[in-house]
Amino acid sequence: MQNATPLPPRLTTAPFTRDEAEAAGLKQWHLWNRVKIEGVSRGLYRPSDWDFELSAAARSLSAATPGAWISHVTAARLQGTCLPPWLSDSNELHLSKPRHLPSVRRKGVIGHTVVAAEDEIEHVQGIWMSTRARTWLDLARRLPVRDLVCMGDELIRIPRPDFEGRETPFTTLEALRKLVERHKNLQGVVRAREALGLMRVGADSAPESLLRLAMLDAGIPEPELQVQLRPNDPFSPSADLGFRVRRVALQYDGGHHFDQEQIFSDRRRDKAFEAAGWTVLKFGKNDLADNFSSATQKIKRALRSAWQDPAVSAGFSRGT
Repeated sequence: MQNATPLPPRLTTAPFTRDEAEAAGLKQWHLWNRVKIEGVSRGLYRPSDWDFELSAAARSLSAATPGAWISHVTAARLQGTCLPPWLSDSNELHLSKPRHLPSVRRKGVIGHTVVAAEDEIEHVQGIWMSTRARTWLDLARRLPVRDLVCMGDELIRIPRPDFEGRETPFTTLEALRKLVERHKNLQGVVRAREALGLMRVGADSAPESLLRLAMLDAGIPEPELQVQLRPNDPFSPSADLGFRVRRVALQYDGGHHFDQEQIFSDRRRDKAFEAAGWTVLKFGKNDLADNFSSATQKIKRALRSAWQDPAVSAGFSRGT
């Protein structure tokens, strides 16, 4: 008859700790004898019919492990950070602990023993986890430099308050440099320093960062980011990347650009640049899949053509 008693509603939708079970009215012997409950690891349980959900698993793991925090790939996913495709759907559970606590020994959990300052850990929606900046540094040992740059560009970009509900970036280049210097012996720190040298404020998406890096690899001069057609005009259309002197604008149109309203907005933007004598090059997911190899060739041709244009070359010589 014990097993016929339904679970308290709060325990039917996600994993829970022993303390949470007792607070809901279940004693230890209930946990041992219920067919609808499965033990996950020490002091941690879940409904037997629960479908895995990362944030719920991380929340219960955090609650069941005082002094520890969610980190690495798990933290990055919970924070909505851009990750390369091979990690973007990862359900890995990473848990970090300071050195004075016993190492992590939980089934299905990847444990880390680390040195971290108090300002590198935060409590968000009931979960103790590494800050975005610390998560970036932790992933330096695993991610290639270009993916670290994409992740870092996302952290330091200036947000759009009307769309994102915040006015300041998640962090700054200077703060990341200080973080790296604080952990000189951390695995991956050399790669983190290399990524810092390539990060720029102004990339609005990972593909924009990857396009810029592909251009540098192809020997193309570094472009300006978020190029306004009319500088200092808040209503001016802008290009994702470009070369003002040579009047070449580069746009990366992601998935949201297929929305009908966005299509019309993009057309108006491009026509404004073209009417002002600019060459507009547009790239998309096929170029991303090609690692922008074809795109860089198009950009080189556009820059050569602009150099041969008397009006553009005259402006370049005047520095306008």
